[in-house]
Amino acid sequence: MHLLWFYVAIVLALSDILHTQLMWKVLNNFYIILGGLIYHSVDNSPLKTWVVHELMEAAFHFVVLSVVFLSPTVGILAATIHFIIDVSHTFLIGHMGELEHRALHFLIESVFFILIYGL
Repeated sequence: MHLLWFYVAIVLALSDILHTQLMWKVLNNFYIILGGLIYHSVDNSPLKTWVVHELMEAAFHFVVLSVVFLSPTVGILAATIHFIIDVSHTFLIGHMGELEHRALHFLIESVFFILIYGL
């Protein structure tokens, strides 16, 4: 039980890589069309489109982690912290390289899950 925080952080990182690979390499054309549909359905607002995208990504992480750990609680916690980090670093830091982005996520998510499952 004491290493659950580490396993959750690792699976969340893998889920993020899986999401990126699926959306940008496998379903690229669909993803672009979906983005256009969302953009037009939220009054042509790039900010609202981006928030919807982040919420859909959080839903993806919720499903993956809920299935892997057989726990909706883990899925909700993982999706929520991932969403908060994505939104926060976009507003507070701006653009980051891929390695920095993944490292930031892993660090904060690890600390978050250590506080919940590691103590």
